[in-house]
Order: sequence, then structure tokens, then C-alpha cells
Amino acid sequence: MTDPVILTPEGYEKLKQDLQTLKSVKRVEVARQLETARAHGDLRENAEYDTAKEAKAQLESRIRTLEDKLTRAKVVDVTNAPTDKVYFGTTVELKNKKTGEKVTFTFVAEDEADVHNGKIAISTPIGKALLGHAKGETVEVRVPAGIVPYEILKISR
Repeated sequence: MTDPVILTPEGYEKLKQDLQTLKSVKRVEVARQLETARAHGDLRENAEYDTAKEAKAQLESRIRTLEDKLTRAKVVDVTNAPTDKVYFGTTVELKNKKTGEKVTFTFVAEDEADVHNGKIAISTPIGKALLGHAKGETVEVRVPAGIVPYEILKISR
């Protein structure tokens, strides 16, 4: 049996919307590209047709991937998640003990990660290192640049 895909309700809805867009809007666009490319004649020497075929194959692969994830999805409501320790769905304010820099992350599933909006996957090195730790603790996180000590300043939802 394949592992479940853990998602928040928001993440589940986003994947559903992405799938719907791919099936309705993107499929129509790719079909038009294929039709236009076919109209240019000999398909054996038609780079535009090959490109459109490749785009269709990639689109269909992405659709299958999203459908698979949605069928395996386990939606976890984090609105009542405890905030005594770092868990999936918690927001954590950290202080880099070397630089004094403060950062805030919300720990989510891989499919919901968006670093620019402060959402990082619980499966990342920092997520794995902080999981289960409490406010006030210092945790050493192994990153590509070395080991970074973070102090957990605050945990919230």
C-alpha cells in the first residue's frame, strides 16, 4: 500500500483547484497547440508538433500525479493542534543563535511548501530537527552550509 499524502484542508483544496485548472483550461490550451502544429504539415519534421506533444505528455503526467495524491490524501485539521511543541501545522518563531536573525516558519506537507510565504515542509532538515521540541529549547539543524543552532522563541497555530 502506498503512503498517505498528509495535507491541511487548505492544501487539499489547492490541489483540487490545480487539478481542475489543468483538466479544463490547460488541456484546452495544449489541444489548440497540437491542432495548430498539425496544420503546419509534415509531422515527421515539425518541431512545433513535437513540442506540443511533449507538453501534452507532461500535462497528463501532472494530472495523474495530482489525482493520485488526492486519492491518497489524509486531511489533517490543525486548527486545534497543540502548541506545546513543534508539530505539523504549527508556526514557529526561531532565533539563529549565531547571527541573532529571527525567522518564522509554518510547518506543512511537501505539497504545501512555499518558502516565500514562510511555509516549509516538515520533512525538510529544519522541520525534522525541530519536530517535537518545545519553546525555549535550542536545536542544532544540519544544513548544507553546516550546523545552525536555533532557539525556539514561540510556537503558535
